[in-house]
Amino acid sequence: MALKNSSKTKKIGVVGVGSFGTAIANMLAEKNEVVVFARKEEVVAEINRAHTVAGRELKATIRATIDPSEVCRLCDILFFMIPSSGFLEVVRNFAPHLYPYHMIIHGTKGLALNLGMGETLETVQKLKRNQLLTMSEVILQETVAVRVGCLAGPNISKELILGHPAATVIASKYNEVILEGQRLLRSERFQVYGNSDIIGVELSGVLKNIIAIASGALAGLGLGENAKGLLISRGMVEMVHLSKALGGSVQSVMGLAGVGDLVTTCNSVDSRNFTVGFRLARGESLQQILDTMDEVAEGINTVRIVDAFLKTAGIRAPITENLHRVLFEDLSIAEALQFLMKYPFSVDVDFV
Repeated sequence: MALKNSSKTKKIGVVGVGSFGTAIANMLAEKNEVVVFARKEEVVAEINRAHTVAGRELKATIRATIDPSEVCRLCDILFFMIPSSGFLEVVRNFAPHLYPYHMIIHGTKGLALNLGMGETLETVQKLKRNQLLTMSEVILQETVAVRVGCLAGPNISKELILGHPAATVIASKYNEVILEGQRLLRSERFQVYGNSDIIGVELSGVLKNIIAIASGALAGLGLGENAKGLLISRGMVEMVHLSKALGGSVQSVMGLAGVGDLVTTCNSVDSRNFTVGFRLARGESLQQILDTMDEVAEGINTVRIVDAFLKTAGIRAPITENLHRVLFEDLSIAEALQFLMKYPFSVDVDFV
């Protein structure tokens, strides 16, 4: 099925101009005209005047707007690059202007809650799978868009902006979404793979952030590479079991969006989630860290949501459970590590 208007003549929309949104917008602008959406008038003015946002350069051909209807009118393909904390609000703002012919690819590695009126994570006794949404499920629930995809992989924004070699996965139930994503983003420096398991790819990108926080904590404690190898391998197993419980496949966890992103994020000082764990281990409180971070570390909210889900799912995820106690209760990093070292893992790999 063809797009309502050919994407070769229409502009490409990017919603959100954080570090990742900026990187993707610049990559898209190598082949197409790009319109970016920002919620603040002063940000839009800066982009259109100086071609910069928060010190990051944008290609001179990129234009910004504060109007969702303008983006939807000018663009048939939109890339949503916004934190999960603001995702639902932005999607709802765009919903009246979206039509079934629009194609949406998001790059948000987070989860949202689908609770009843007045309910919160604290008041829900048991968090069931249908009360927990990936970002593609948010889009499908809130809009008439049908052709939805996600973008996930080891994509550290700083390295993308510098033009270092990298790769990503475009996942969707619709092959034309994958093909369009590949056509728009693939270059000599950026490889784009496809995957039909969108839920599994989304969950892989979400769950690895939990392990990245723990990896940062190990680095902050100065515990060496053996401990990191142990954490990453046990973290991968935990990701597999959680992904399966939430509707994803083992194959997606073992791919670029899973293991590839996990290894990268667990070793990168440029990762926000790694940084949270590192600073916690150095003695800062979670609130101190949050107050001084420019952008969201998605893993913090993911830990809260997944820990609540575990109480219903009937499975154990010791890294997630203990990290929740560190972040939101009174367990120290050292005590959590002691517990994990004594945890009775009896089988190395139990999912193949």
